Amino acid sequence: MPQSRKKPVVIVTRKLPDAVETRMMELFDARLNLDDHKWSQAELAAAMKSAVVLVPTVTDRIDAALIAAAGPQLKLIASFGTGVDHIDLKSARQRGIIVTNTPGVLTEDTADMTMALILAVPRRLAEGERLVRRGDWTGWAPTGMLGHRIWGKRLGIIGMGRIGTAVARRARGFGLSIHYHNRKRVHPQTESELDATYWESLDQMLARVDIVSINCPHTPATFHLLSARRLKMLQPHAVIVNTSRGEVIDEETLAKMLRTGEIAGAGLDVFENEPAINPKLLKLDNVVLLPHMGSATIEGRMAMGEKVIVNIKTFVDGHTPPDRVLETEY
Repeated sequence: MPQSRKKPVVIVTRKLPDAVETRMMELFDARLNLDDHKWSQAELAAAMKSAVVLVPTVTDRIDAALIAAAGPQLKLIASFGTGVDHIDLKSARQRGIIVTNTPGVLTEDTADMTMALILAVPRRLAEGERLVRRGDWTGWAPTGMLGHRIWGKRLGIIGMGRIGTAVARRARGFGLSIHYHNRKRVHPQTESELDATYWESLDQMLARVDIVSINCPHTPATFHLLSARRLKMLQPHAVIVNTSRGEVIDEETLAKMLRTGEIAGAGLDVFENEPAINPKLLKLDNVVLLPHMGSATIEGRMAMGEKVIVNIKTFVDGHTPPDRVLETEY
């Protein structure tokens, strides 16, 4: 009888859904993080000395030093997530390590959360909820908890990829006018379907829209894309929603402008130094703060796990994984 092939060592850095972990145990020599603690750089380094495949998440910083110290057997970093800004792609390429992610499966969930924030901030939903919980609500009043309607307003989307396009489709149903800025213009058919206006200049778009939705990835080129200079271009009644990455906004300037009324409100699911939240944001009533839960659905997490497994299985079988990340894309 032919000898069975040895299962590759797959080390998973965080607790994943039970069904995903069970399947990994069946297919691979899987080492799991059962108590779901966030690993230190030392723990990551130890894992990378023995793993053939590392399955990290956005909470793990896989930098050049870690990759340089990895064992020669490490051949694949199969990230559980779409963004890859936590992985030094150049260093991985130089070491001959393939990097994969889980694109597409989080699109609808993240777009739903973005739309929820687009509704929540102008209509002051979080403020109203807190008012009720504090026991301070004394009943309906003609001028009580007045917000702003979103119907007829202009939405400016930064990053018209899968998620940005899904946000635009939802926003159209709520009567918003779609404007967008992207590295390149989307297909004319998509633009026509969404009745979307393209702005080559981000500066010009920001000065004209009522709501800004950030849906671009975090890269060196998008770090503080919404800089202090650009934030000051927004109209005082403008609202910012961010379900992408906190590093895209100059958070310190944003907090200051929200406090002084230079910007009307913000809905933030991500933060520049998460899980630490800027204390200035915590003091503001005109900000909705969420714990990076834009993609947090059971269905989404299961689909992410399935993609990770397919990427690993395809690699182990000697083929190029379907979700290989190329450095040039980021």
